[in-house]
Amino acid sequence: MAGSPHRRRADCRVCGSLELETFLELGPQPLANSYPRAPADFEKEPFFPLDVCFCRRCALVQTPDIVDPTVLFRHYVYRSGVSALMLGHFREQAQSLVNELKLGAKDLVVEAASNDGTLLRCFQKLDVRTLGVEPAQNLAAEARAAGVDTLDRFFDEPTAAAIRAERGPARVVVANNVLAHVDDLVGFLRAARSLLAEDGRLVVEFPYLGELLDRLEYDTIYHEHLCYFSLSPLLVACERAGLDVVRADRVAVHGGSVRLHAAPARGGHSGEVRAQVEGERASGMLDAARFRKFAADVRAHRDLLRGLLTRLRREGRSIAAYGAPAKGNTLLNWCRIGTDLVEFTVDRNPDKVGSFTPGMHLPIRPIVALRERQPDFTLILPWNLAREIVAQEAEYERRGGAFIVPVPAPTVLEPTRTSGAPR
Repeated sequence: MAGSPHRRRADCRVCGSLELETFLELGPQPLANSYPRAPADFEKEPFFPLDVCFCRRCALVQTPDIVDPTVLFRHYVYRSGVSALMLGHFREQAQSLVNELKLGAKDLVVEAASNDGTLLRCFQKLDVRTLGVEPAQNLAAEARAAGVDTLDRFFDEPTAAAIRAERGPARVVVANNVLAHVDDLVGFLRAARSLLAEDGRLVVEFPYLGELLDRLEYDTIYHEHLCYFSLSPLLVACERAGLDVVRADRVAVHGGSVRLHAAPARGGHSGEVRAQVEGERASGMLDAARFRKFAADVRAHRDLLRGLLTRLRREGRSIAAYGAPAKGNTLLNWCRIGTDLVEFTVDRNPDKVGSFTPGMHLPIRPIVALRERQPDFTLILPWNLAREIVAQEAEYERRGGAFIVPVPAPTVLEPTRTSGAPR
C-alpha cells in the first residue's frame, strides 16, 4: 500500500537466501515503544504483523516485517541511564576497553545508537575522546546538553565517511543493542569497518539467541528487533564486511548477551570463536526443528501466564505490573493481558508516566503508586532487572506484596527476607 510505513522482505539479511521458514507468528502487534497519551489515541494505534523466520541456509533468525526506522527511532523513550544495573555495566565496558586497548586522550570512541550518552560519559571520565551517533532527536539533544558530542543521524556508510574525514579514524566503534535494529546488516558492519583505524576494534553487544531459546524470552521479539543472533550467521556477515571476529564474550545484561569483538580482516576469525559456532551446531541452535519447538513452548506459556493471573483475580486478588518496557508490551499483547487482569503498571521513566501501554492500554503511573495502592501481586515486566526491582521495592514486599516473574515460566517469588526462591 502506497505510503505505508510497513514493508515485508522475502530474502535473508545476511546471505540473501529465499529459504526462510516462518516458525512463529506473534502479530498483529502495536509498536512496542509507542505509548498512547490519552484514550482518544487508542483507535489510531497502528498494528503490524510480527512473524519470525529461520534461514535454512545461514541460520539467521529474523523478522521479515520492517517498519520505517524514522517512525521507530526519531523520537525514542528508552533511556540507557535509567537503570543502575545498566550504568554499572557501561562503566565496566568502558574500563575494560580502555585497559585492553590502552586508550588515551588522542583516541576516538564512536558509539552508534548512543542513546542519552550514558556509555560515552563513562569513556569521558576516563579521558577518552568520544562521539555519539543517535537518530532519536530527543535523546541526541539530551546527550549534547550533558556534554556528549552527538550527531543526530543514523549510523551508515555516508555517516562513517563524514566522521573519518572530519575527526580521523576511530580506535573503537561501539554498537550496543543496535545491530538487531538494522535492516542493512552488512552495510552497517561495513560502515563500522570503514571508520576503524587499522588497530581498531568494533565492539557489538546483542541479546544471545541461545538465551532466548533456553529461557523462552519471546517477549524480546518486537518490530524494532529485526534479527536474533547466534554467532554463526554473524561470522558470515562480518566476513562480507571485511571484519574478523576476535572473540565473543558472554555478559549477563538483557537476559544474557554476547559482547562480540571484531577487527579489520587479516587472518580470519579466531579459533575460539569457530569452536563456539561448532558448539551452537551441536546444541541444535542451527536447526529449524529447535525453533518449531520454541514456538510450541511460546503458545503454552501464554496459557500458563493467563491461567495464573485469571486464578488470582477470581480469588479477589489485586494485580499491578512493574515497568513499561518494550518487551513487556509484546508479552501483554500476545497474552492478551489488559486491565481486566492487571489494573495498572508503574515506571521510572518520566516520558512514559501518564500514558498507556500500547495495545493493551494499561495506565502507566509513577513508581510511588505501587506503595500507595499496594496491590497483592506485581508482575515484573522487565524481568531482566527483577533483582534490582525487588531490592528497590522492599517496602512494598514488607507490607505483604508479592512479585511475579513471567519468564521463563510464570513464577511467584518468595519474599527476599526468607529464601528468595520461587514458591
